[in-house]
Amino acid sequence: MSIVPRDPFEVFMPLREAMNRLFEESVISPRLELFTGRTFPLDVYETQDGQQYIVEAALPGCKPEDFQITAGTDTLTIQVRQKEERKSEKGAYIRRERYEGEMSRTITFPTSIDSGKIEATYEHGMLMLKVPKVEQAKPVKIAVKVK
Repeated sequence: MSIVPRDPFEVFMPLREAMNRLFEESVISPRLELFTGRTFPLDVYETQDGQQYIVEAALPGCKPEDFQITAGTDTLTIQVRQKEERKSEKGAYIRRERYEGEMSRTITFPTSIDSGKIEATYEHGMLMLKVPKVEQAKPVKIAVKVK
């Protein structure tokens, strides 16, 4: 049995997370998105066969015409433009958390991608992109002939 040193601050981690959450949800917290721009959450993973990447972006309330997706040799950019509704149509807001305007994310992949074969689907507020990798040159066995 081996002895593993214990981190003395691991008991404070839940307290630290609680304090972070308190400041993030506070009305007086600094709004960093005013300086950095709004973004949206996404997941990027590689399929088990290693042939393509899957990008899943949570974009509820958007329409397919709101998306502009561009791809390079190893990058993918997703831009979303949602029209802002007028206050007079709904009344005065007490609290507003849904962002309306322009958002953008750029993903850099570790390998080259085949931008001509990317498939995009949008269902139930989730944008899903299937991004195939460029087929690499596979090694070929060369037979040696005896004369």
